[in-house]
Amino acid sequence: MKTAFELQTYKSAVKPTWCPGCGDFALLNALQKAIHALQLEPWNVVIVSGIGCSSNLPHFLSTYGFHGLHGRAVPVASGIKLANPDLHVIIAGGDGDGYGIGLGHTLHAMRRNLDVTYLVMNNQIYGLTTGQASPTSEKGMKTKSTPIAGVIENPIDPIALAIASGATYVARGFSGDVKQLADLVQKAIEHKGFSLIDCLSPCVTYNKVNTYDFFRERVYSLEKEGHDPSDMKAAFARAIEWPVVQHERIPLGLFWQAKGVPTYEDLEPALAKGAPAKQSLGLEDPEELLKHFL
Repeated sequence: MKTAFELQTYKSAVKPTWCPGCGDFALLNALQKAIHALQLEPWNVVIVSGIGCSSNLPHFLSTYGFHGLHGRAVPVASGIKLANPDLHVIIAGGDGDGYGIGLGHTLHAMRRNLDVTYLVMNNQIYGLTTGQASPTSEKGMKTKSTPIAGVIENPIDPIALAIASGATYVARGFSGDVKQLADLVQKAIEHKGFSLIDCLSPCVTYNKVNTYDFFRERVYSLEKEGHDPSDMKAAFARAIEWPVVQHERIPLGLFWQAKGVPTYEDLEPALAKGAPAKQSLGLEDPEELLKHFL
C-alpha cells in the first residue's frame, strides 16, 4: 500500500522570513495544501525561483528547489523539465521577476506550452529593494522611484498577456482567500501544459495602496458569475476588466483553460525515448565520455 504523506511532510525546517502579514504566506500555505491534496512525492517536486522576497519560497518546502538568478527562473525550470519530464516543476516568483526582467522567458515558455506551473506573487511593488515601482504598479502610484509624478507607464496585464501568448491554464488568486487559491494551485499542477496563477499578494510594508482592504472591496468570483473558462473571447473580456478598463471590479478564479493541447514535451523528438536524465549514455567508461568533449 502506498504511504500517505502528511501535510507536515512538505514543510521545511526553514521558517519564512517575510514581514508579518505578507501575502506570500498565503501562497506558501496554498501550495503546501495543493501538493498534499495531490499526494505528490516530495522527491519528484522541484520548485524554482529567481530573486525577490517571494523567491525565497523554495527554502520553505521540503522538496527539491533551485534558487536562481533574477528573472531567470523560467529557463532554469525549462531545463529541469526537459531533462526529466517526469518531475512536477513549479516556478515561484514575484511581479518584478516574472513580468519585468524575466518577461521574455515567461512569454516563450507560454508559447511552447511547457508542462510547468508558474505562481507569481504580485504585490505591485519591488519589495526586496524597499519600494520601487514594478511592472504591475498602478499608473499614478507614488513610490521610491516615482516620488513626484507617480508611475507614468501603464501596468502589465499578466492575464491577457498569458492568454494571448499560449498559456493553457490562466488564473488569478488572492492571498485573502487561501481556500480558493489552494484549489487554483492544485488544478494548475494537475493541468497538462503551461499554467499561470497571478496571485494578488499585498506587500504590507511598501505598498500602502493595494492593501487587503483594497482588494476585498473589489474582488469577485468568476465562477459565481458563470464565466466559461473554455471561451477565449470571454476570458479576454474578463482579463482586461482590471487594470485596463476600470478599477472597481477585480475578477478572481480561472479565466482560461485549453485542454488536450500538445505540450512542448509531447512534440520534442529528443524526448521520444523518455526522460534524458534516465537514459543511458551508452558509455560506461567516464574517460571515453570525456573524449567526446575534448
